[in-house]
Amino acid sequence: MAMEDDDRPRKKISHEIGQDLSLLSVEELTDRIAMLSAEVERLREAMTKKRASKEAANSFFKS
Repeated sequence: MAMEDDDRPRKKISHEIGQDLSLLSVEELTDRIAMLSAEVERLREAMTKKRASKEAANSFFKS
């Protein structure tokens, strides 16, 4: 199974936290900001869903 994983193309890292930004153009920085903003929103939505699930479970077991 490990051989199959090695054959698959690796996903290109589009941004690494803390990386040197000096060689990036304004357009590349703008694209990264958009990508990271979308990711932050996705994370917030996941948090909201998890909180709702937890609150529903707490309400069910308190009854």
